Amino acid sequence: MTLRSLLFVPGDRPDRFAKAAASGADALILDLEDSVAPERKAQARAAVADWLAGDRTIPGFVRVNPLDGDQTVADLAAVLPGRPDGLVLPKAEGAASVRALLALIGDNPPPILPIATETPAAIFQLGSYAATTTHLAGLTWGAEDLPAAIGAATSREADGRYTPPYEMVRALTLFAAHAAHVPAIETVFPRIDAPDALADYVARARRDGFTGMMAIHPAQVATINTGFTPTADELAHARAIVAAFAANPGAGALQLGGKMIDRPHLKQAQQIISRGGR
Repeated sequence: MTLRSLLFVPGDRPDRFAKAAASGADALILDLEDSVAPERKAQARAAVADWLAGDRTIPGFVRVNPLDGDQTVADLAAVLPGRPDGLVLPKAEGAASVRALLALIGDNPPPILPIATETPAAIFQLGSYAATTTHLAGLTWGAEDLPAAIGAATSREADGRYTPPYEMVRALTLFAAHAAHVPAIETVFPRIDAPDALADYVARARRDGFTGMMAIHPAQVATINTGFTPTADELAHARAIVAAFAANPGAGALQLGGKMIDRPHLKQAQQIISRGGR
């Protein structure tokens, strides 16, 4: 499943589903959690179930409510008959949370995308996700619930960059995803009126090793998709690296274009080519 862009849509706004599905996003996240008021949860479940029962033109994930509340079982009962393409698990606390959700689902569970950093305890469980790799669609993080949970004023500097504690959390999520061999999904960019800042945010995420990102508005999707798609020049360079090693199968290091390349460069090139095939 290609996951460059995952677009959130409030589950109680079915009037927005068609526009979201036509946005170019790689997947939708139909939300039953934070964007839906408690008194509208049942309405949101019904709307999401109706959408899942139709002919889907785009993969559909569903963000269920946290396991420590009283809504998750009702969420699953409503949406599992529609066979969602994945479930987003908020306030996950490591592999134990994944297993707890799997136990509620039973047979034939869809892939799970944990939001892995929304509680203080969750940070200390990030390394455990590797034990549940086969059930994961990826791993992502959040920068809003955690500061609220610990009484922090904000997770961001005045210029929008993350403060050091949340930079650390972001990095740990990135490495936890790669340790589990699943996609590393960057968290949302909260502004929809700053396209240049969004492009910079996406470029930084890709530079650091994230492979996709969540979006909060259809206007963000094209920038995210472009940012996580290798350029023609990147693909050409990657293919040249692969060709150089193919022509010299016993070499550990080679010279290409006046620069030394070695086996890590080959691995990186192969990943770029794989992503460029989307």
